Amino acid sequence: MVRGLHSPVMGHRILVVGGGGREHALAWKIAASPLVDRVLCAPGNPGTRAVAENHAVKASDADGISKLVRREKVDLVVVGPEDPLALGLADRLRKEGVLVFGPGAAGAQIESSKAWAKDLMRRYGIPTAASRTFDRFAALRAWFEESQDPVPCAIKADGLAAGKGVVIPQTVDEALEAAWEMMEEKKFGDAGKRVIVEEFLRGRELSVFSITDGRTIAVLEPAQDYKRVGDGDTGPNTGGMGAVCPAPAGTPEVMDAATREILVRTVHALARDGVEYRGCIFTGLMATRAGPKVIEFNCRFGDPETQAVLRRMTSDIVPLLVGAASGRLADVERLEWDQRPSVCVVVASPGYPGKVTTGDAIVGLEAAGEVPGVVVFHAGTAAVGDRVITAGGRVLSVTAVGDTVAAARAAAYEAVSRISFSGMVVRRDIAADAAR
Repeated sequence: MVRGLHSPVMGHRILVVGGGGREHALAWKIAASPLVDRVLCAPGNPGTRAVAENHAVKASDADGISKLVRREKVDLVVVGPEDPLALGLADRLRKEGVLVFGPGAAGAQIESSKAWAKDLMRRYGIPTAASRTFDRFAALRAWFEESQDPVPCAIKADGLAAGKGVVIPQTVDEALEAAWEMMEEKKFGDAGKRVIVEEFLRGRELSVFSITDGRTIAVLEPAQDYKRVGDGDTGPNTGGMGAVCPAPAGTPEVMDAATREILVRTVHALARDGVEYRGCIFTGLMATRAGPKVIEFNCRFGDPETQAVLRRMTSDIVPLLVGAASGRLADVERLEWDQRPSVCVVVASPGYPGKVTTGDAIVGLEAAGEVPGVVVFHAGTAAVGDRVITAGGRVLSVTAVGDTVAAARAAAYEAVSRISFSGMVVRRDIAADAAR
């Protein structure tokens, strides 16, 4: 409960903007709150229909979202995807007097421009990988030709690329090819006009969500995601093929250092730069021998980490969201967690993360949901009559809790085995390292 507020949104309405697996998980968790009477999703998906009212308004349609909020007398808007945040949806709604969980366009730059985020970290001493930013391919090529041992490294598109704008080349030729595709061939559109070449960090990755009202932060349990499409971390980077929570690398020592040196410092840095940030800061970290360092920031909950994290949260999420959106996060009581670990396995369409084939009927969803400890979150799905079909790259996020990571994995993969559609893509080693 948010102390001092009159029954926060008690019996009122919350709108979740977006239609992916992250938004299904948020809607599912919000709907479990006794403080909420109605949950709405725009546009939602076939999965969110079980916990919310879907409205056929795209997340990118600011006019449509504004009209929906007024018509349905929405009390709180929770913005899921990064694109509408970067385009200023939260700014617009706040000007209209609406309570919003999600940063304005200025704060969203922490994700929409990696160069902007790097500059923020440099100026405020936030530990991160060394990097250089290039806006001309010729200058980038010259730097590689003059540098000693420049690979492995990370080549990153500066702007939003749906989690796919990162390449880890092992040779200079691979690095130049990746940069050429981003900068000259416009593989990611305008997102690749500028490219960041970043030091390759060695260690173990973890993802941490910080909920903030711009002054106070609440740090959620850490998760680890699996970016590459193939078993053994092979193939191209994706938006994420699965996750485990808690992250094996998220030891008390690592989390204490990350909170003190990175998470708190980032909130203070934004405030000192005049950026009012109310929402979630997703911090991708590498636990190195020199301590945790920032790999990337996102301006929203991550996907599929959200699915794994929220399966373990036993606290009511609504006071947390309201506290951040209203500037009263300090009044929110300590969060509580299921001590059992969770595992999320993504089921994807053939061709992902490239051009995908969609429109195939999905069989076995009900049977999968009957596995003890399992919840199936929808992402890239659509409804045609009484059938559910594939409608995107990442189709489902199959999550499970268990007494051990091995037990959670077994339940998740048992549920996955009950699902079928043509050409479905699944990594078979999600959380295998954590189970060991």
